[in-house]
Amino acid sequence: MPSFIDLGVPARLARVLTESGKSEPFPIQEGTLPDSLAGRDVLGRGRTGSGKTLAFSLPLVTRLEGGRRTSGHPRGLVLAPTRELATQIAATLTPLAEVAGLTVTTIFGGVSQKPQEQALRAGVDIIVACPGRLDDLMKQKLVHLDRVEITVLDEADHMADLGFLPVVTRVLSATPRGGQRMLFSATLDRGVDGLVRKFLQNEVRHEVDESSVPAAAMTHRVFQVQDDAKNDLVTALASGSGRRIMFTRTKHQAKKLAKKLTADGIPAVDLHGNLSQNARERNLAAFGAPVSQGGVRVLVATDVAARGVHVDNVELVVHVDPPTEHKAYLHRSGRTARAGAEGTVVTVVQPSQKRDVALMLRQAAISAEFELVNATHQAVTELVGDTAPYVKPVPVTEQGSGRSGGAGRSGGSGRSGGAGRSGGAGRSGGSGRAGSGAPAAGRSGGRAGARPAAASAGRSGAAHGGGTVSRYSTSSGEHTNTGGGARRRGGNGRAQAPAGRA
Repeated sequence: MPSFIDLGVPARLARVLTESGKSEPFPIQEGTLPDSLAGRDVLGRGRTGSGKTLAFSLPLVTRLEGGRRTSGHPRGLVLAPTRELATQIAATLTPLAEVAGLTVTTIFGGVSQKPQEQALRAGVDIIVACPGRLDDLMKQKLVHLDRVEITVLDEADHMADLGFLPVVTRVLSATPRGGQRMLFSATLDRGVDGLVRKFLQNEVRHEVDESSVPAAAMTHRVFQVQDDAKNDLVTALASGSGRRIMFTRTKHQAKKLAKKLTADGIPAVDLHGNLSQNARERNLAAFGAPVSQGGVRVLVATDVAARGVHVDNVELVVHVDPPTEHKAYLHRSGRTARAGAEGTVVTVVQPSQKRDVALMLRQAAISAEFELVNATHQAVTELVGDTAPYVKPVPVTEQGSGRSGGAGRSGGSGRSGGAGRSGGAGRSGGSGRAGSGAPAAGRSGGRAGARPAAASAGRSGAAHGGGTVSRYSTSSGEHTNTGGGARRRGGNGRAQAPAGRA
C-alpha cells in the first residue's frame, strides 16, 4: 500500500497525520489524492466513515499554502449540511492548516454572526460553512466567493435530503467556474447528479467498493421486545463500559431518555435540534472526552447526529426507535465501525414494528435475525459485556440560585464545578469558540470535542479537594456527579453506593 507521501502529500503534512495515528491512507484517499492534489475536479462516492474528510482536506491545504489572504475573500470553501459536521471537518483541517500557515473558520447559524463577521474582515483562508448562514452573509456582502480557488461539497446527498440544493446552487454559482471542485456523496439521487453536471468539469470519479473498505466488522442485531419490557432493555444496552449512541425519533424522547439514564446512574447527554449551539457543543465535547476527564459514555440523539457526529471508538449504536427509511438506518449506523474499527448496531423492535423494520432492513441490504429478548437475556448480557460503574446522580441547584456546595455556579452561564465554563455562555471544549468565526489559524471550531466542556479543563474537582466533579448536561439542565469509590452493578439491581468516575 502506498504511503501518504507516495501519493503526493507533503512530508510536513504526512507527519501531522502520523502523529495523530493515521499512517496509511484509506481506499478513497488512495484513489482521489493523486487527482485532487493535481487540481482536477473529483467526484467521490463512499460510505460514511471511509475517510472522505482527509481526502479533501489534504489537497485543500496543500494547494492553498502560500497564497495571499484578503479580507472578506476566502480562497477555500467547504460546504457541510450540519453544524456538527462543519465543526468536525474544521477539527480535521485545523492541525493541517496550522502547519501550512493557513487560517480556518466555521460559519453556521445558531450562534452570533458578529464573530464570524470579524473573522471574515480579518481575512481567512478556508471557511467551513453551512449553506444557510453563508447565503445570508453573501446577501449582506460580508463575504465574497469570487476568489475561491477550491470548493468542496461534502455529503451532498444529505444536502438534498434537507432541501438545501437551491441554496447550494446559489453558493456554487458565486465561485469562479475555473476553480477546482470536489463533491462527495454516498448517492447521486435527488438532484445531486444535477449538481455534478452543472458544476464539475471533466471530473475524475472514484467510488469505494465496500469490499475494499478496511474490514470493519459492523455487526447488525435486531432485538424484539415486548412493549412493557422495552425500557429495561434500553437501559441495559446503555449500561456498558464503552461509548454508545442511542437514537430516538423525537427531540422530547431524546431529552427524556438522557435524563432517565442519568437518574439511573448512567450519565448521558442529549443532542437534538432544540439545543442551543453552546449546549450542542458542550454535550458533544463531553461525549468525545475521556471518561477520566469527565466525559460520558452515552449520547442520546435524534437524526441531527446521524451525519454530523464523528467520535472515535463508538462501539454500539442503538436504534431505540427504528428509523422509517433505510437511508436513515445506514446513516445512523455509520456512527460505529468507522474507518476500519469494529462496532455493533442494535435495532430495538416492538411487535407492532416488526413488519416495517423487516422491510427497511431488506431495502438497506442488511441481513439480521429477529431475536426475542428481554433485559436479562443472554444475548443482551453478552453484547453489553462489563457494565460501567454506577454514578450516583446529585440534584442540581436551579439556575440563578447561586453557588451549589462550593462546586462553582450551577447555571447556564456560570462555571461548572470549576470545570472550564460548562455553561451556555462559556467556551466549548477549548475550541476557540467553535463556530464563532475566530480568525486565528485553525481555531474556528476546529477543536470542539478536544476537551470536554464538563469537568475537563484541567481543573476537574477543584472545588472538592481533588475529588472528581462531573456535570452532565441534558438539554438546558445539568447533572453533577461527585467522585467516590467505584462499585459495579450486578445481578438485578445497582449498588446504591456512590461510584467512581462516569
